[in-house]
Amino acid sequence: MAVAQDYPSKSVTVIVPFTAGGASDTTARMTTQKMQESFGQSFIIENKPGANGSIGATQLARSKPDGYTLMVGSIGVIAINPVLYKDPGYHPLQNFDLLSVAVRNPNVLITRPDFPANTVQELIDHLKKNPDKVTFASSGVGSSDHLTAVLFWQKTGTTGIHTPYKGGSQAHTDLMGGHVDVSFQNLGAVANYIRGGKMKILAVTSDTRSDSFPQTPTMKEVGVDDLNIYSWQAFVAPKGLPADVKTKLETSITTALTSPDLRKRLTDSGFEVVANTSAEFQSFLEKELARWKTVVEIGKVKPEQ
Repeated sequence: MAVAQDYPSKSVTVIVPFTAGGASDTTARMTTQKMQESFGQSFIIENKPGANGSIGATQLARSKPDGYTLMVGSIGVIAINPVLYKDPGYHPLQNFDLLSVAVRNPNVLITRPDFPANTVQELIDHLKKNPDKVTFASSGVGSSDHLTAVLFWQKTGTTGIHTPYKGGSQAHTDLMGGHVDVSFQNLGAVANYIRGGKMKILAVTSDTRSDSFPQTPTMKEVGVDDLNIYSWQAFVAPKGLPADVKTKLETSITTALTSPDLRKRLTDSGFEVVANTSAEFQSFLEKELARWKTVVEIGKVKPEQ
């Protein structure tokens, strides 16, 4: 098939379903910059924010599966929206060809600096003594940090008041200002605030301790199981790519991500490089969809909540 042999013979559009500057945008720009070197064609980032990422994802689902339109989407767009919304306009397993999970970043359990709890157990005890009084900030309804809090309540038999914001930065500001109590936030986004003493860190949601905060325990270490949660960013394409185009893209993405210079840039930005195969992505996504579907159903999470 000539089109596949010549691919890419023109510039490639990469949809980012959020505004510039966030994790999906950073991942897309850094990775495609490296891909341009091997492909000799430009990759154009198109920011399409709105509806928690569903606008950009729906546009991708309706695009021609020729390899000239891709998307870098987050856990929220690819794994949470499909189980949170009745019809977000797409379903990842039916409408997307999965290329690779590029990077991931654990969430951290943080509190305002003067919050009375200094450990996870102290927080659990405080929540049990003060049901529905402690505020949990999130970057929006259905965000991974919101659902991490819901899962935390489910696993520990506690409750809190969900306080959603329009994006993480406003949640960070109010947490530092003492207007809200607790939050699960992306480690890369809040690391400097923690180092500066503006937030207190109680635990990380990663499988192992973070190199950035080696003194901070994992959730598993403090007795909260099944709370190993990462925010992740992945490359997807419209369903039905020619097989050799899909292979070319998958190879180019993983080669770029595992190159020493890009790996260092991403690591310095707070990401952990994953660069898995499309088959590994498929297996991983099926588990993620099942996990978040259960959290949403048990927690009775509604989009407008």
